[in-house]
Amino acid sequence: MGNTLTCCLSPNASPKRGRRSGSAEPDYESEVYEAAAGDAVAVAPAPAALEPAELDFGAGEGHHLQHISDREMPEDLALESNPSDHPRASTIFLSKSQTDVREKRKSNHLNHVSPGQLTKKYSSCSTIFLDDSTVSQPNLRTTIKCVTLAIYYHIKNRDANRSLDIFDERSHPLTREKVPEEYFKHDPEHKLIYRFVRTLFSAAQLTAECAIVTLVYLERLLTYAEIDICPTNWKRIVLGAILLASKVWDDQAVWNVDYCQILKDITVEDMNEMERHFLELLQFNINVPASVYAKYYFDLRSLADDNDVIFMFAPLNKERAQNLEAISRLCDDNDYKDICRAAMRRSFSADNVIGIQRSNAIIS
Repeated sequence: MGNTLTCCLSPNASPKRGRRSGSAEPDYESEVYEAAAGDAVAVAPAPAALEPAELDFGAGEGHHLQHISDREMPEDLALESNPSDHPRASTIFLSKSQTDVREKRKSNHLNHVSPGQLTKKYSSCSTIFLDDSTVSQPNLRTTIKCVTLAIYYHIKNRDANRSLDIFDERSHPLTREKVPEEYFKHDPEHKLIYRFVRTLFSAAQLTAECAIVTLVYLERLLTYAEIDICPTNWKRIVLGAILLASKVWDDQAVWNVDYCQILKDITVEDMNEMERHFLELLQFNINVPASVYAKYYFDLRSLADDNDVIFMFAPLNKERAQNLEAISRLCDDNDYKDICRAAMRRSFSADNVIGIQRSNAIIS
């Protein structure tokens, strides 16, 4: 995953001072209120204390901390049943969406509805069409639309209304203005969820990869805590997942006090408490293996195909073909492979961090 290196650094390191500077613009407040009637955020996870036996004092290599992926998983949770932990387990959102997809196809068949004009472009012998979204560099707008669609199906096809007080908007409102009780009796539409998430991502300048990790944490929370995402808690659950994902993925994450400038009615204490509970419910398991990340990315693409979410395709031109060829040659270079292997080792001293990022070319 993107931050495999940073998981291994000293927990006593001081926080980065080079985070994004400047407060959010005031006009964000009205958009957030319109899109979501308020919000909340939480605090950076405090690293758990390590037993002395977990420290590896290698000769000449400094102090090494146990990588988070080496931790034992909770004994009462079967890996195969948790898609956020196991790459072979089916994602929950995709299975919940299949009911609606089958009903839609059946209805179209019975009513003899024409599929209409084909909007998706297909490659031919003379032309190759590619979109600008890959597993290493997803398209931000389309990824947010797919992630919010997954959240929509989670809410619509939930099993029950199990929740916890910390995520309940009626106990912890996200706005000072009173929200009508009728609001909590109806499932939110997809466009409302999309505006809510898009506003946060735009104001905090978050990436598409962060949106995918947000969905991983959301499904992990629902599985570990055995709760449902419903009209009364979806905003706070999504907000907590975004906050945690941004801190894990982005080395220069937005701080909680910065979110308070985006969401004017939120207090730092409320965000801190929500983040603390979120981490405890995850049992501090914030590791996202690359295989799990890739599975969620491709399942989101399948969800997009089932719901007619269009990826912007363009013909493969000479310039882009040359760029892909250059990246492929770089990845085949033996010296580059050796450097990447050294950079991707599970544990090493902070003095050896050289900030190498792998970004293989993947044709979607």
